[in-house]
Amino acid sequence: MARFELIMPKMGESITEATILKWNKNVGDSVAVDENVLDIATDKVDSEVPTPKSGVITEILYKEGDVVAVGKVLAVIETEGGAATISTPVQTQTIVKESEDAVQYNRSPVLTTKSTTTENTDRFFSPLVLNIARQEGVSLSELESMPGTGQNGRVSKKDILAYVENKKSGKVAAPAQIQQSQPTVTQTEVEKTDVVASKSYSGNVEIIEMDRMRKLIAKNMINSKHTSAHVTSFVEADVTNIVLWRNKIKDSFKKTYGENFTFTPIFIEAVVKALRDFPLINSSIDGDNIILRKDFNIGMAAALPSGNLIVPVIKNADMLNMIGLAKKVNDLADRARSNKLKADEIEGGTFTLSNVGTFGNVMGTPVILQPQVAILAVGAIRKKPVVIETPEGDTIGIRHMMFLSHSYDHRLIDGSLGGAFVKRVSDYLEKFDVNREIY
Repeated sequence: MARFELIMPKMGESITEATILKWNKNVGDSVAVDENVLDIATDKVDSEVPTPKSGVITEILYKEGDVVAVGKVLAVIETEGGAATISTPVQTQTIVKESEDAVQYNRSPVLTTKSTTTENTDRFFSPLVLNIARQEGVSLSELESMPGTGQNGRVSKKDILAYVENKKSGKVAAPAQIQQSQPTVTQTEVEKTDVVASKSYSGNVEIIEMDRMRKLIAKNMINSKHTSAHVTSFVEADVTNIVLWRNKIKDSFKKTYGENFTFTPIFIEAVVKALRDFPLINSSIDGDNIILRKDFNIGMAAALPSGNLIVPVIKNADMLNMIGLAKKVNDLADRARSNKLKADEIEGGTFTLSNVGTFGNVMGTPVILQPQVAILAVGAIRKKPVVIETPEGDTIGIRHMMFLSHSYDHRLIDGSLGGAFVKRVSDYLEKFDVNREIY
């Protein structure tokens, strides 16, 4: 028999810990390869932890509700033969971006962060529930009295969102004024950052403390800016052929596959082609070494129910045809919205695509997702009068135009390469065959 240690996986650069929601196995239970042993939660995603080894669980080192740091041993599994091993977490890179609109919420009482349990309550609340409560001004006493439909009466995301909606519509009475001495959810030592001394501000202001997610975002954004020398190049592309082709095939695609066909798989296909032409863009930096990535793992921004964005990754995107890309894009986006992404689906990206056009923006200057060295933003597609060059002379026509913004790390990528890459993506989009078969 050999001893195998199942450890807390790493699910993103900004994620240092996770909370155990539920153990699906007990000491003495047998487990098969890839069988789910426990469910965990972070501020960004709930996930399952499968075992890569089969055997019998001999030790469980943490209980449900415990907050466990990444890399800590969760359980011990006795396996057949071989030397003792541990599961090794893969370094991941996840950036969750807040909505550009500021979230206004009632600050009394405040739910400051703790992972999922509190010092003054026996009930368990997941990080996602606590974040929603904090943003919507739901007090601890309201959470404690809230009926839950989750495991063992746990308050789920659906429960608290329904409560907030009923509260806003007047179906739930607003809580009475709560004394300052009321217990609040406290912040773990590991999450504490430099505390800014209390100070007064002139004028009519409202002071809103950043929640844990916003603090992590701020830290990641500053880290990226401190790490990479950001430069952005812009190109405007005529995507009329793409618009016409999508309009031609989207109904038949919906009828055949039961789902929508968006522009995203077309953009990803063009990005992969350009990455093949300029492989240095698909790399990372480790000290003085350049790590040239041979896999084309494309991250794409997807909206979460909270209004944040998460970046699931399409692994080996170069191996998928247009139908495969479309179905993968839809699957990841749907499961992101329902918080059903797995840990390995938000890690391992080598290049990222951000569609700022979904917000009505024509262009942007995206921040590089470390340790990648580049990120591409595509803007809104708009009809514009454009000069069209023909052998018979120039004319003016109405065309569908779109800006592409390519931010890259000037430590590795010079302006000529960064500009050439985004121009090559534009060329592939502009030369898209309007008579192309989708297969």
